[in-house]
Amino acid sequence: MKKINILLVFCLLTNLFVFQSCQKKDSHIEIVSIPELDEKKTNHEWFYFNGNDYQKVTRINQVPPKAFLPWTEAVRISSSNCTENEGYAVVNRCGILCFDNADFFLSKDNNLFSNRTAGNLFFCNDTPVFSLYKSTFFNETTKTLNYNNEKSSQYFLVQFDKSAKISYPVINSNNLSSLPNAEVIDFIWDGINWLCCIKSMEDNKTTFEYISFSPTISLLSLSPATAEGNISIKQSSVEEFRIAKSQIDYKHAPERIKLLLAGFSDKTSFTVEVSSVYGTSSKVYLNKKNDEKPLISKAILAESWSAALFEDGTIFFEGALQASHILRGGKPIVIRLPVLPENFVYSHFCISGTTLYAAWEEKLFYQTGRSGFIRIDLEKILDNL
Repeated sequence: MKKINILLVFCLLTNLFVFQSCQKKDSHIEIVSIPELDEKKTNHEWFYFNGNDYQKVTRINQVPPKAFLPWTEAVRISSSNCTENEGYAVVNRCGILCFDNADFFLSKDNNLFSNRTAGNLFFCNDTPVFSLYKSTFFNETTKTLNYNNEKSSQYFLVQFDKSAKISYPVINSNNLSSLPNAEVIDFIWDGINWLCCIKSMEDNKTTFEYISFSPTISLLSLSPATAEGNISIKQSSVEEFRIAKSQIDYKHAPERIKLLLAGFSDKTSFTVEVSSVYGTSSKVYLNKKNDEKPLISKAILAESWSAALFEDGTIFFEGALQASHILRGGKPIVIRLPVLPENFVYSHFCISGTTLYAAWEEKLFYQTGRSGFIRIDLEKILDNL
C-alpha cells in the first residue's frame, strides 16, 4: 500500500478572517485549495442535519434556512475525536456519528439525547465516552419537571458501544452529589482524576458544588447502580476548578503543536484546543500577541499525525495518513476547505483512514442555525502532489 506523509506546515492563509499570516520565507510550501464545487473531481460532499437525521446536498447554499437555537439545544456536532483508525462525533440532541474511512453511520438515541446537551468526547481504552447534562438556563424541561426522584434524568458520563450501536450510562450526577436536581455542567479529566462543577436548582435557588473523584475500578466497568461504591470523592473549590479550566499559555503547548503552527506571524493571536487520541480532556492554549480577538482552532494529536483546523477552513497537517504516497518529498502542506457563507464557521473535525470529516455551523452570538459536516477524500486531493 502507498503511504501519505504530510510534514510540517509553516504557513496560514485566509478565507474569511484577516490573518496577519505567515512570514516564513519558504517558496516550497504547497497550498491546496478545495473549491466549492468541482464537477470533474468529486473530492468532497456536503451533509446537513435535518431534524434528528442528516441529508446530502450538492452545495452548502442549498441547505434550507433553520430557526436559531441556543447552542446547548441545537442539533450540531458538539465534539469529535478519533482513534488511529476510526472517527466519532457527538451530535447534540441526536446521537453519535461513527466514521470508518469513507463510510459512516449515525447512531440515534432519542431517550438519551432529545432533552440533553451532549459533548466532551474522549476515549477510554479506545472506547468513546461523552457527557450529558440539562441546561437549566435554556432547557425548558428543567422549568416544568422536578426530576429529583427520577435518577435516570441525571445522566453524566456515557460510553458508546460501536458494535451494538448503543450508548449507555457509566456515572450519573446523583452518584457524585446529594444536591437536589444535580447536573454536572462541566468537568476536566487529567487521565486519573476528574474535577467537576455541579449545578443544582430547587425552588428557584441555584447552588454550585465542586468535587474531584476517581474510580477505584475501571471506569468502563461502572454503571450508575455500582458507581457509588466504586468511586472516591473529595470536595474541591471554585478556585481550583477555574485554574484547571483556564486557558494555558501557548509556550506550554505540546511541541508537535508548536511545530505544526510554527508559521504564524508573531503578531497574530490564536487559541488552539488540543485533543488526543489517547484520552483525557482537551486543553486550550492561548498564543496572545495583541488585544484583538484571537483566531480559534481545534487540533488533534494522533500517533502518526497531527492536524489543526481553523474556523475559516484552513487546516494544517503533519505526519502520515494511511494508504497513499509520500507527498512532494515531504514538503509542507496547507489545505483550505471550501469557503463557507457569511456567519458560517468550521468547528470540530476528525480523520479516519484518508477521509477528513469537518463540522460546520451557522452562528449568531450564542445561537446556532443550520449545521452539518463535510466529507473530504484526502487521497484524491493529495494524489497528484
